[in-house]
Amino acid sequence: MTALADRPFIKMNGLGNEIVVLDLRDAPIAVPPAEARALARPEVLPFDQIMALYPPRVAGTEAFVRIINADGSEAGACGNGTRCIALYEAGRIGRNHVLFESIAGLLDCVVTPEGVTADIGRPRFGWAEIPLAEEFADTRAIELQIGPIDAPVLHSPSVVNVGNPHAIFWVENVEAHDLGRFGPLLENHPIFPERANISLAQVVSPGHIVLKVWERGAGLTKACGSAACAAAVSGARTGRTGRKVRVTLPGGDLFIDWRESDDHILMTGPAEFEFDGKLTPAMLGEPAASGAA
Repeated sequence: MTALADRPFIKMNGLGNEIVVLDLRDAPIAVPPAEARALARPEVLPFDQIMALYPPRVAGTEAFVRIINADGSEAGACGNGTRCIALYEAGRIGRNHVLFESIAGLLDCVVTPEGVTADIGRPRFGWAEIPLAEEFADTRAIELQIGPIDAPVLHSPSVVNVGNPHAIFWVENVEAHDLGRFGPLLENHPIFPERANISLAQVVSPGHIVLKVWERGAGLTKACGSAACAAAVSGARTGRTGRKVRVTLPGGDLFIDWRESDDHILMTGPAEFEFDGKLTPAMLGEPAASGAA
């Protein structure tokens, strides 16, 4: 019997970032990586992340959240998923201010008619915090490139950890590069011992970035909230943008404010329900019983 069989699920999305919410607080159980991969099959319930809710460990929080990628690996942060569980929990308990705990820290969220704002916390810039496999004194631009040494296709990304590691390559046009081709190579580059989310960022103005993302453990995605935060912070840190930025992803816009008073990143954007249901053994990869011979 599959571990998650008969558990209810809620299918949601944030800007097209496909999210499955599993509320496991009443009967906590780990999400087996093999079952996550089986569930993510295109013909079953394709998703980018599972947001699994467990009993709170910190007083005042609604739940402890584990984030599972489509490949079964665990992520430290998912901005779009955070907005989804905030909307779910706010509706469940009838309160617009909700607080979660994750392995990356506390996630403070406010739900309004205009959208959901999530406090993602402070970014980390130290090479060992990201982490990188070797020391770089300045992580605003590290030595990493794709293509010939004298004419690289992509080079000198900004790197940052916003709950998970991100590398942002600054380009003149995000559509001029095949991120589906380069993404897997860069995600798994030896410089990133925990792999990394890879973004192409095009600065339109000091207040606007266009972004395409190869998400660690999920691949090309319509939207990645943590990547939007990473790009906005890195844009401000390198002098390309201000601290308040509109980030346009294939799925739509997110608004990022790298708050000067405490360096916390505030992300605002939509979240929506799609449908709900109950997981079955067949969805989770258990073969159907064969009929009698």
